[in-house]
Amino acid sequence: MPSARCREDSPIQDKPLGWIGIIRLGLVQAALGSIVVLTTSTLNRIMVVELGLAAVVPGALVGIHYGVQIARPLWGHGSDRGGRRTPWIVGGVAMLALAGVGAAMATALMAENFAVGLILAILDFILIGFGIGAAGTSLLALLASSVAAERRPAAATVVWLMMIFGIAVTAVVSGKFLDPFTMTRLIEVTSVTGAAALLLTVLAVAGIERASSADAAINTAEPTPNFRDSLADAWADPQARIFTIFVFISMLGYSMQDLILEPFAGLVFGMTPGETTGLSGIQNGGVFAGMVLVGAAGSMLARRVPAILKYFTVGGCLLSGLALAALTASAVLAGDWPLKTNVFVLGFANGIFAVAAIASMMALAGAAGKARVGLRMGLWGAAQAVAFGLGGFAGAVAVDLVRVAGVSVPLAYGSVFLLEAMIFVAAATTALKIAPARGATGNAAHGDETFSTALQAAE
Repeated sequence: MPSARCREDSPIQDKPLGWIGIIRLGLVQAALGSIVVLTTSTLNRIMVVELGLAAVVPGALVGIHYGVQIARPLWGHGSDRGGRRTPWIVGGVAMLALAGVGAAMATALMAENFAVGLILAILDFILIGFGIGAAGTSLLALLASSVAAERRPAAATVVWLMMIFGIAVTAVVSGKFLDPFTMTRLIEVTSVTGAAALLLTVLAVAGIERASSADAAINTAEPTPNFRDSLADAWADPQARIFTIFVFISMLGYSMQDLILEPFAGLVFGMTPGETTGLSGIQNGGVFAGMVLVGAAGSMLARRVPAILKYFTVGGCLLSGLALAALTASAVLAGDWPLKTNVFVLGFANGIFAVAAIASMMALAGAAGKARVGLRMGLWGAAQAVAFGLGGFAGAVAVDLVRVAGVSVPLAYGSVFLLEAMIFVAAATTALKIAPARGATGNAAHGDETFSTALQAAE
């Protein structure tokens, strides 16, 4: 592990990433979102509607792409050892693009030979998970080690909003080119989208990461620990461990309503498919508003209120729990309940805690020093991916189990929403134990000093 003395003696320090650089990295996130929306949403619909397959087939494939991301710490550690994030970002997007095209081809093959098509789809979704994990982990590591502390809330907001933008634009544009639908069109649209996303990524990261003598000192002064030792070092750190637990709990609560909110609105409130789709839009509008609030207020108050991200994280979790508890009440008072307002507040709260948690993640990882950023980002990314994949599935299964037990439809959904509310309260309690990290803008020497201060505060 590189010594603090080697870093302190280095005459050159990294320059924090400016707004143009942050936006450029946001374009990478938009590229990732553009491919993911086709592989997880469009292919899902085609398998169920056009091919008439059981919903469990695409559901399992999406679950696989989340499950393999448990390997994110490996990819983060790889970029730590190499000292460069760019090759991992570009390589990950390239793998994602190729696997996306492969998944489209496998879906087309299912119409002719289901068994062979399914085997190929499984392999492609494994590669999709690898691509997302490799690119996403290194992208966040690059942000964590190169963005000034006061800009982290805004940077997290910009990057995630650009991902949403990429998803929205791709959904609209690809939707137009997919009609009239054929499997050939599906493969063509997926291929063009993948190529465009890869080109955008290459242009976005070109020259954004520069090697300096400070980086060289970090990477060559002493050998970087192997993966097992690095992972043990991260888990032995109380703050990293607590934050991993927090990420898993909060994302479990965040994702449990994904597959049940729209069916709930249809069955309990009698909404049409168009109306429930609009309800999803209202929720995303709330997420947008919450993200913008944290990005603006967090950046303005970061210097004066060092713990501002912690306050937003805890507050967002508690408000999410309150909104979900309100949904439980709505199951009993369906006709008189302001469901749209309730869903907007839920989205707003989710947006607050999500961006605050991401910015906190960047701060804690950056404070650990450059040689540790990637693995920690990978550890937390793995916790997020596993929780997200498990949460959506668990929410749907829980509703079915409660209904099988003879509970009415409204109370079945309401009980699951109440369980989610309790999970968010547990997440808020865990977040209270996280010590705010300051500084660490890519200056590794300062980062180690800040990290020690954070640990002392925790103790």
